Amino acid sequence: MISKVKLLAAALSLSIVSMGAGAGCSSEDKGTERWATTENTNVKIDWDKVNEAYKAADGPEDLEKRINEIYEGDEIISISVKDEDDKTQVVTGFFDKNTNGTVDEPEKIFTIKREPTGEGKAQYQTTGYGAYYGYHSPFMGIASGMMLGMMMSNMWSPGYSPMYRGAGYTTSPSRAGAISSSRSSHRAANPTKYQRSQSGRSYNRPSSGSRPSGRSGGRIGGGRFGLARAGRTVRPQRLAD
Repeated sequence: MISKVKLLAAALSLSIVSMGAGAGCSSEDKGTERWATTENTNVKIDWDKVNEAYKAADGPEDLEKRINEIYEGDEIISISVKDEDDKTQVVTGFFDKNTNGTVDEPEKIFTIKREPTGEGKAQYQTTGYGAYYGYHSPFMGIASGMMLGMMMSNMWSPGYSPMYRGAGYTTSPSRAGAISSSRSSHRAANPTKYQRSQSGRSYNRPSSGSRPSGRSGGRIGGGRFGLARAGRTVRPQRLAD
């Protein structure tokens, strides 16, 4: 009789341990899944190259191509171009997640605003949004006679008329495939330009020999992110003797 009671108790004990182990695995899986879905939110953007791309672009489609070759993530960056008046222009970069061909506020990545400052002179500034909130470029001066792409130099052409009033220009969802294909070819031809992780994604990393600037996302090299060590939120401190 005693032997049967001992056997029953041992079986119950093993069952409880097994259930506890299963619960622990489930919790860990959920944590891993959570980070897998958010790991690509801070992909590096080289803002200096973005600014130069706008200055050199010959039009919105050329700008799309240049911007997506700069961006190291998997998503396609869509472009919206609108002329607010005769000389003021706003370019918006965004992830068209719902593929509706319009800029929704949560999708915005950056804006570039160009405005005149005098006869034959203008300036432009880039501002980051979303994961890149906090980035503001200095005001960059431009003038007629500088080496500029047609998208910018046209503003000083005789008889210039703003082309992107009203609805303006926005990357159509149907262009995403062509942009992706062009970018893939560019990456294959320039493999050393892209720092890729084992998963195929790129992340914000400070360049070698440099330290992060400390500002929130959007700077060159970006910020670091990740999980704190399990069960520890602060560094241990040595107690005074």
